[in-house]
Amino acid sequence: MAESGSDGTLTSAVSLPEAPGADAAEGRAWPRVPASALILACYLVAAVVLTWHLWQAPGSATVVGNPNDTDQYAWFMRYAALAVVHFHLPSLITTSMNAPAGINMMWNTSVLLPGILLTPVTILAGPQVSLTVMLTIGFAGSAASLFYVLRRWGASDLGAAVGGAVYGFSPALTHAAIGHYSLQFAVLPPLMIDAGLRLLTGRGRPVPTGLGLGLLIVIQVFFGEEVLVDTVFAAVLIGLVLAISRPREVRRHLVGAATGVAVALGVTLAGTGWALWYQFFGPLTEHGSPFWPDQYKNDVLGFFMPSGFQILHTGSTVASASQYQGGTPEYVAYLGISLIAVLIVTTVFFWKHLVVRVLAVTFFALEILSLGADLLINGPIQIGQPQHGLPLPWRFVADLPVLGIALPDRLSVVADGAAAALLAFGIDLARRRLGPGRSGATLIATLAAVAILPLVPFPLPATPAVPLPAGWTEVLGALRLAPDARVLVVPVPTPTTTEALRWQAEGGQRISLIGGYFEGPTGAGQAHIDGPGLPPLVYDLNALWYGLVPPSWPDATQIRATLDYWKPAAVVADGSTSPLLRGYLEVLFGPPTLRYGSMLAWQLRK
Repeated sequence: MAESGSDGTLTSAVSLPEAPGADAAEGRAWPRVPASALILACYLVAAVVLTWHLWQAPGSATVVGNPNDTDQYAWFMRYAALAVVHFHLPSLITTSMNAPAGINMMWNTSVLLPGILLTPVTILAGPQVSLTVMLTIGFAGSAASLFYVLRRWGASDLGAAVGGAVYGFSPALTHAAIGHYSLQFAVLPPLMIDAGLRLLTGRGRPVPTGLGLGLLIVIQVFFGEEVLVDTVFAAVLIGLVLAISRPREVRRHLVGAATGVAVALGVTLAGTGWALWYQFFGPLTEHGSPFWPDQYKNDVLGFFMPSGFQILHTGSTVASASQYQGGTPEYVAYLGISLIAVLIVTTVFFWKHLVVRVLAVTFFALEILSLGADLLINGPIQIGQPQHGLPLPWRFVADLPVLGIALPDRLSVVADGAAAALLAFGIDLARRRLGPGRSGATLIATLAAVAILPLVPFPLPATPAVPLPAGWTEVLGALRLAPDARVLVVPVPTPTTTEALRWQAEGGQRISLIGGYFEGPTGAGQAHIDGPGLPPLVYDLNALWYGLVPPSWPDATQIRATLDYWKPAAVVADGSTSPLLRGYLEVLFGPPTLRYGSMLAWQLRK
């Protein structure tokens, strides 16, 4: 064991300190199997409790609050599963959605690797079960991941257990569970940062550690690139603080670190180069963000006002949270007054310890970046209107390529990891400062409970997904369409009307949908939700499906041009909602070819 210096750093290397009372040998993450196993079991039980309402009806239950994104993710899971069962990997450019133009899967939150790995679940039980599995693993796995890293760096079982729980079940992840599956699965960031730290401090051999880091990056790319970008922000901040705090020691390990990073980059390019080429140089590439600049950022009050997803809340805090312009899925800032106060006190009292400096600066810097380019207090902002608040550091990031595309509020996920680690080491340092007596232990337990209790969430509220309409399976089977045939389904899928995505995901038919919910380039290449836009006929058909009369009708020439562009092999419509829709479709296509249940179908091409 390396000898600990007076300031809590290791004298033999640039390293985070051994925490007081830590009983782990260096490099051993699981020193006491029974204790670690119990902690991990508790994480799993907590994850199941948190997702319990989903598990009561796993094939249909979704988290309340974001049906459109959830339908989109269900479609992506089915898309990957269909590719695998036909003995090939999912295509990165596909016309299975938005036919005939298609979409670039790398510019969408397509969760390709989870979709592949969960193919057996999707085929046997349906895509919604796969998504619930992913959520459950996301909670328990994220907690276990940080626990593992904290133990590796010397935190006690107690400190690491608390830190893992705070990260894995943080408000950032419980709110991301509302339809943002790729963001909620935050298992890999602690492991990537751990590998980077071991390279920078000399605790990891350059080549094996670089190989591991590269593999983690490859996996994260196909789980969700935005989480990788956010992890890069955290890693850069940690590296800067270490370099400033211990410049000589960092310089001593630079050659090894550079070697490891080079190996990691080589593995990353080998594993993702083809996919990144498709993303940045292939068809349907894009630039910029599809969102209004500075739209998704944290409101200062969001750090202190719990939403109704937390057990401890009031009517006024829920009202404040409901005003957030990003909506509940993006309400990821909350940490609570008590935890923030404990983190500040920990930082002040234990600033001399390198681990505290690194984590405190990283945490507060990430949270400042999460506030966006202009300070927002008690929003909402006016979307589309310029802001004139206090300028913040994100302004310098927003114009950077790739990094500037990230949504600043989502940095809260990795910021919560830094906060959880700071709390874990703070608990251990306080135990050493106060000694082993009962009074000290009681004080620490009380402060930890006061800090953590406001974060405890209710089990996620569930609601049924849109069910398959009567006759969906029968009518598509009777049409005997060729694989990947273009089908115009009414309601036509759009970013706000996603029923058809859900129907195909649940039914598992191998067809190409006209329309969709996707991110794509405009004619000028600018990123945009639904790309260059969908034709007016889409919205007229959807208005009729909702039982509304469209404000204006496209003329016959426009309709014919749209249909000539789409060239659908069939039209399939849910005729249960509006006689006017049925009449309009008969004007366009004549009498239906088939009727099953509420579904009408027109066979247009073989």
